[in-house]
Amino acid sequence: MEFRQLQYTLQIAADKNFSRAAEKLHIAQPSLSQQLSKLEKELGVLLFQRNTSTVELTHAGASFVEHAQKIMDAVEQLRQEMSDISQLRKGKVVVGSMPITGSHLLPRVLPAFKESYPDIEITLMEDSSLNLEKLTASGKADLSLLSLPLVEPSLSWVPLGEERIDLAVPPQHHLALRAQHHPAEPISLQELRDEAFIVLKKGQGFRKLTFDLCREAGFEPNVVFESSNIETIQSLVATGMGVTLVPHFIARAKRSEFIPVFLPLAEPVPSRTLVVAYRNGRYLSKAAEAFIQTFKEVMDVLASEGVKDKL
Repeated sequence: MEFRQLQYTLQIAADKNFSRAAEKLHIAQPSLSQQLSKLEKELGVLLFQRNTSTVELTHAGASFVEHAQKIMDAVEQLRQEMSDISQLRKGKVVVGSMPITGSHLLPRVLPAFKESYPDIEITLMEDSSLNLEKLTASGKADLSLLSLPLVEPSLSWVPLGEERIDLAVPPQHHLALRAQHHPAEPISLQELRDEAFIVLKKGQGFRKLTFDLCREAGFEPNVVFESSNIETIQSLVATGMGVTLVPHFIARAKRSEFIPVFLPLAEPVPSRTLVVAYRNGRYLSKAAEAFIQTFKEVMDVLASEGVKDKL
């Protein structure tokens, strides 16, 4: 069994297509098929069921892929550890990020990191929080910027801080007018029981947090519209279509002509915990550790500047 055969098998399993796998591996398709046949003959089992339209893993193939992935991960971690021991400053970190949260935090973090570690390459993967957890658990992302709670049990995390959750309402909403005339009168979540809500689509972690907070307040949110983009949601709120809950970082980003009114909620003020997550037992390279440390330092600076009220 050769190391390259493990790589070939994993690529075929990922693409479920010999042509695409061969193209990504930069080898001819006949050579790929030949290497797989050689491996199957050596193992005495069929790894893939092939027909004219599909390529599917057999039971033996699924088991092989699971173990092959662990071997590949172990080899990559060994390379990283040896690189660290040799005290090379070069390296690569694959960072997963929720698109909107990342768009507000990473422009502060990445320049600071590149200034301190100019030879370390950062590759950014943007996806929903649920998909990021899967990518991090599978080792495709070294680290991911997420918020608690995490669904994937195989992940560990380092806390970055608490981010307050604000209420966004239309400018002429009765709660906006009340806050204008009676700023000392707090707004409770229970007061939103009869409001129309605009929320993120399924798969976004903040959608779940919104529902959890409403349920803790004793009601199910009346959802009238959903979007995959929280900036769009804020614009729709501004035009009077409903209300929403917004992370404080994002509530401060006034990029659109359609700007809702952001109001603080009463004690206990709802918040979310931002974390950097990584797979349990995964060796964190010095480059990855340096990125986490830089992120924490930037968050501390933001706190001292008053950009965040709770950290």
